[in-house]
Amino acid sequence: MPTSTARLLATAAGLALVVSATVAALPAQAAGTPGCTNADLQASYHRGGGALGTRYGRIVLRNTSGHACHTGGYGGISYVGDGNGTQIGAPARRIDASEVATYVLQPGQRLRSTIGESEAANYPRRRCHPAHVDGFRIYVPNATASQYVVHPTTGCRNAHVRLIVQKPYRRP
Repeated sequence: MPTSTARLLATAAGLALVVSATVAALPAQAAGTPGCTNADLQASYHRGGGALGTRYGRIVLRNTSGHACHTGGYGGISYVGDGNGTQIGAPARRIDASEVATYVLQPGQRLRSTIGESEAANYPRRRCHPAHVDGFRIYVPNATASQYVVHPTTGCRNAHVRLIVQKPYRRP
């Protein structure tokens, strides 16, 4: 067999393995649906309770498109401020990776991610460098465009102080 033919067959076989592994990683019902994009999902924040210097809440993603799509895992969350979207401090630290799953969202359906926010006052001012936060910058999973959600609070400009933790998106 000529070398170029052998390379072509090896490349095709490798591509087939990558495609089959990607499809196998999705639940059967998700394999036929497109991935959700930033334009398909609307983010919102729902405040919960708090204890011992930590506030809890949920980031909710609602499918506002006219079609089913699949998503899951983690997105990105960070504080923004200065009235212009400047990131304040470190992005959210992801926890509970064993709970990551993929979900098909029909129009109107939601997923939620529980987040915890440590209070900036828990840290010395010289370490934290407190700053007013206007809200969250939220990236839906697998997206490069973000959404802004109003959430006034106080954050730390020091990117080594991690105030936010995020769990994977789950069904309500």
